[in-house]
Order: sequence, then structure tokens, then C-alpha cells
Amino acid sequence: MSGADFDACAELVERGDPDRFLSVMTAPPARRGALMALYAFNIEVSRAPWVTAEPMIAEMRLQWWHDALEEIAAGASPRAHEVVTPLAEVVAEHGLPVAALSGLVAARRGDIYPDPPADRAAFDAYLDATSGNLMWLAAKVLGAAPEAEAPVRDFAYGAGLAAYLRAVPELEARGQRPLPDGREIAVADLAGEGLARIAAARRARGRVGRAAIPALLAGWRADATLRAARRDPNRVKSGRLTEPEAQRRLSLFLRSLTGRW
Repeated sequence: MSGADFDACAELVERGDPDRFLSVMTAPPARRGALMALYAFNIEVSRAPWVTAEPMIAEMRLQWWHDALEEIAAGASPRAHEVVTPLAEVVAEHGLPVAALSGLVAARRGDIYPDPPADRAAFDAYLDATSGNLMWLAAKVLGAAPEAEAPVRDFAYGAGLAAYLRAVPELEARGQRPLPDGREIAVADLAGEGLARIAAARRARGRVGRAAIPALLAGWRADATLRAARRDPNRVKSGRLTEPEAQRRLSLFLRSLTGRW
């Protein structure tokens, strides 16, 4: 990947997803550009439903990304774009399944409309298609073996749920109904499930391997968020799930030193 491509993707991730940006800094320098391209793609797709109040225009924006991925899958020259071009290089170099990227785009169509997830199964599928696909692709870039996929996706479920719960106040301010069940007990149950999935991933740590650690460090805040949400579900709607910046950075630093995601 060219330096210009790296810089463009890195700047986008630093602005739009500072947690993942910091986690990339724990990866080997030779892999950082690829991770930045993946995470920049995620930012572009995830914000597509929010840049307009017109559902049809939002659908068109996501269709643009779907079409770009189809071109990449077909081996065609990628359309000129600061994220598409490096993403095509990453897919080719690391043999990434384009279907996982397309699944992420398809899942984001649900963000266009205010309706809550149809049920818990639909909500879980959304988290797996977004957080799960992204974390697994990042792990593959870092050299994770196939047997790592299940624990990586378990950890990604917890990390994705934590990020989703932190976003609930903003989603509701935008007119969304983000939770499959708004009752406090449902939030506590969700947080408990997220913590259980993280625990399951950690029990399978040996299948993940050290190379993939920077991919999982993207979710380093998940434990604190989910524990807080389980203790006091009211903190989700009030937005009181964010730790002080210094505490966040120290936690990541310690995890990166010990490799304990």
C-alpha cells in the first residue's frame, strides 16, 4: 500500500474510530496499513446511513459500497477512491473473503430505519455481521489460523455489544429504537451475555495465538462497559459508560504489554 493511501486511511480512522486507531499502533508496522484500510472501510460503511435523512439516498450509498466490493471480488480494477483502492490491495494480498465485507454492508442497511431489531436473534446476527466480520478479517490480516475464528467472533460479540451500548444515547437522539427490548432487565441480560462470550473467547485463548492480539485489542474497553451496564442498566440510556481518557489509554497500554486481551 502506498504511503498516501496509508495516510488517508489512518487519518480517517484516527478521526472516526480512535479506539481502533490506538489498537492498530500495537500491531507490527508491516500490518498497520492493512488494518487501517479495513477500519477505514468500516467507518465509511457505518456512517453511510447517517449522512442523510433520506432512506433512499442512504440505500444508494450502501449500494455503492456493495458494487465496489463486487468489483474487488471479480478482480476488476477498483474504482478510484481513497479507501476502495487500498482495500482491494488488502483483500488480494491477504486472501480476505469479500463475502464477509459484503455482509457488513448488508447489515448496515438496518441502521437506515428506526425500527428496533426484530428479535434477539436478529440483534445477535447484526453484531456478528458487523463487529464479528470486522474483527475476524483483522485477525486474518495478522495471520490468525482458521481455528481462531470462533473465539475471535465470541470476543467480537462482546466488544461490538459494548460499543453499541455506548452509542445508544446518540442512536435514540437520531430517532432510532436501538434495543430489541428496552426494559432494564433486557439490557442487563445483554451485558451478561456479552461478558459470557468474552469469557468463552478467553478460555479458547490458545486457539487464537499471539499474532492476532492487536485485532482483539480493538475491543479493550468491552469489559468495563459491559460490567457497568450489567450493574446499572440506566447508565446505558444516560450515556454514563465512558471511562476517562487517561484510564482508557492506560488500560490499552497494560493489555498490549501483557498480551491479555
